[in-house]
Amino acid sequence: MSVDGSTGLARASVAELARLLAAKEVSAVDLATLFLGRIDAHRDLNAFLDVRPEATLAQARDADRRRAAGETGPLLGVPLAHKDIFVTRDWASTAASRMLKGYMSPFDATVVEQLAAAGMVCLGKVNCDEFAMGSSNENSAYGPVLNPWDKGAVPGGSSGGSSAAVAARIAPVATATDTGGSIREPAAFTGITGTKPTYGRPSRWGMIAFASSLDTAGLMTVSAEDAAIVLSAMMGFDPRDSTSVDRPPEDCTRDLQRPVKGLRIGVPKEFFGPGLSPDVEQSVRAALDVYRGLGAELVEISLPNAALGIPVYYVVAPAECSSNLSRFDGVRYGHRASEYRDLEDMISRSRAEGLGPEPKRRILIGTYVLSHGYYDAYYLKAQQVRRLIADEFRRAFETCDVIAGPVTSTVAFGFGEKAADPVSMYLADLYTVPGSLAGIPSMSIPCGFGDKGRPVGLQLMADYFQEARMLGAAHQYQLATDWHRQVPAGF
Repeated sequence: MSVDGSTGLARASVAELARLLAAKEVSAVDLATLFLGRIDAHRDLNAFLDVRPEATLAQARDADRRRAAGETGPLLGVPLAHKDIFVTRDWASTAASRMLKGYMSPFDATVVEQLAAAGMVCLGKVNCDEFAMGSSNENSAYGPVLNPWDKGAVPGGSSGGSSAAVAARIAPVATATDTGGSIREPAAFTGITGTKPTYGRPSRWGMIAFASSLDTAGLMTVSAEDAAIVLSAMMGFDPRDSTSVDRPPEDCTRDLQRPVKGLRIGVPKEFFGPGLSPDVEQSVRAALDVYRGLGAELVEISLPNAALGIPVYYVVAPAECSSNLSRFDGVRYGHRASEYRDLEDMISRSRAEGLGPEPKRRILIGTYVLSHGYYDAYYLKAQQVRRLIADEFRRAFETCDVIAGPVTSTVAFGFGEKAADPVSMYLADLYTVPGSLAGIPSMSIPCGFGDKGRPVGLQLMADYFQEARMLGAAHQYQLATDWHRQVPAGF
């Protein structure tokens, strides 16, 4: 190995690992063995739910055989972890719920298929909020994930297992999903790069559905360069997914070396009002100053309807959740109550036993807003305001190339601080929900540290299908700074 020992290898980026594999300075089996050992050594984080070394090493040996046969590719032999919302044949797919405990899928999700075809080696399935519902990873039926920077702080949600695994360098990359901020918020809380592409670009086939018009597959990585490499392999049209966008394959790395001189960065004035903590604002404004120093132009913009994102989201998402989770009834698969009187009682008891408090809360809200007499007043009205928010973004991108601002109003909060107040928890998504409702690509990149030494993230957003431009802007910032290279003590 040409890097400085196993710790140095574990801290290497995907791009660096790809170079080492191509030069045959390390093998896929070497990397798989290294990261499996790190996963075992840091079990206290509770980041992984299912690890099967024999399956991982079989994939690694296959990757080495493919390379020995002359196959090349930037991802061939690179390890990754999958959020437990993507179904997999060789690892259990539970959505972190008792409802699906031990469930083995007969097929792989499209994203899993694509990355396996590229030669990536699965390390296992990582923890998340139950059915991807939450902002703190406290809703997992299998216990919360700890934040590697501060084990008394949440890692963010719902993709907390993905973010903690990458932050602790027990996986170099992890898949994740974002419905209202579930990639960007945990990435900000754990000091890594989290990327959500345009809605419909990665396939949703094989993703256990929460809110079908919002759910988007994405990535947790060390850097924007890594995200660009992996996203290029996982975005493409899928005829099995009715929401998949039919566009040609994308090279998300094409703008990585593009200077940001002349780049117009929109700064929404509404994102810097009351409620934004001073430590977060200081780091975000310092990041904007870096961009200004690199030659970018900062343009003040206004997104007046963005503040309506939270009430709109918490009508639309629960409504779709109510519909999607109706399939978990104990009849065909999943948990079934051991005692019941008849079919109705079996379904009622199975759902009561199998689903946790947060899915139940959202199912109740969603069923209410879809009920007769309330559909027009709530759901239809929310969809109308959603269109206003999307139109605001389109107008904004007529005057700027990317939009920048905070990801969250505070750094990571402590366990239990918001658990008793669902509304306070929902407000954690204040700056991320508008982009999700519009379906635009968005990401979080580390830009400093705030209160108690906890990480701060800078949010970047771009117009539809402009992932490469957004990732290029992020990469140029990361070339000028080293926040993304910071690793928690002990990891």
